[in-house]
Amino acid sequence: MAAWINIYKKEMKDAVRDRRSVMAALSYSIGTPLIMCLLFVAMIDKFSSPSALYITMENSRQALELMRHLASHDIFPDAELPEGKTAKAITLQIDKNYLYAMQHGELAKVTITADFSDDNLRSSIRRVQRELQSFSREVAALRLLTRGVSPEVIRVLDVQAKDTAKPEAKGGFIIGVAIFMMIYAVFISGMNLAIDTSAGERERNSLALMLSLPIRVGDLVLGKLLAVSSFALFGLCMILLVSKIAYSFVPWQDLGANVIIDARFALYMLLFSFPLGLLAASMQLFVSFMAKTFKEAQSYLTIVLIVPMGMAMVTGYDIGPDVLRWLPVSGQQKALMEVVKGNALPWDSLLIATAITLLLTGALVAALIKLLSSEKTVFSL
Repeated sequence: MAAWINIYKKEMKDAVRDRRSVMAALSYSIGTPLIMCLLFVAMIDKFSSPSALYITMENSRQALELMRHLASHDIFPDAELPEGKTAKAITLQIDKNYLYAMQHGELAKVTITADFSDDNLRSSIRRVQRELQSFSREVAALRLLTRGVSPEVIRVLDVQAKDTAKPEAKGGFIIGVAIFMMIYAVFISGMNLAIDTSAGERERNSLALMLSLPIRVGDLVLGKLLAVSSFALFGLCMILLVSKIAYSFVPWQDLGANVIIDARFALYMLLFSFPLGLLAASMQLFVSFMAKTFKEAQSYLTIVLIVPMGMAMVTGYDIGPDVLRWLPVSGQQKALMEVVKGNALPWDSLLIATAITLLLTGALVAALIKLLSSEKTVFSL
């Protein structure tokens, strides 16, 4: 037991002295929550309080009631554009016979002219369309009343929705993105150390020197595995701490949601992510030892990390098949999302996902021991 402990201590000392490894673990864990908070604040500000919309309106004097309705919903003609504001490239054209059609109960024509493929205009176009439809429904109801017909006759169903979701569960998309970033920190934080302690040591010829000592290959692999896993979990702890502080400044109440990083969530995150830390470390060490050089290992790991990132993304956005909840990364993320929403833990899928994670880790460790038992791997032949 003393052999792998000494190797673990040696790897941790080397890692702490290597500022590149420390900064790699800290930069993602500290920077990502801060950037995400800025994005969430901007997104909430955009959706919760839409700004005044100025568009071109032709023949607006023909439709004064329509103009008042649009103005009550912050849609104004570009003639009223204040200084410093810019109008959207949207034109609302009122037909010249609009007033006659409205007075005689006929169909009045209005035309929206804009580039519907422009992403910057898409939400504004939908906003104008929505308010025009609202005005159309109001006028239709008034026309029925003037004819002695209740507007209720055109309503077939009285649909009422009662939302029983908790505030913690309403930010499903936000919760998925936040958990995805935290899980990905496990794979990012220890990557530099994994490359340095494998391909890096082989290039410095220190790997062959260590294996010439009276230690077993299994002890060497175990010491390196635990060192990389420690850095991975350290990065997770950092992102949890920064997220708890940063997310408290986001006005979640404006969305009717609530995202809280409390001690319970942090405990579950660490517990569920511990097997992922072992899997990430064993995978990164295996790929790094398979590579011939340090730079080659960096290139390979960049490609390999697409797999856990993809699994976490499809789970966070809820666009993947149901089988993902039984697999590593996606299974743990699905369980964490249920924790945040206040629902019961899916123990069956979580235990199976954890078991598969540990089995994959064991298989990679066995493959590592076999690799390092060969002189071709040690001397990069």
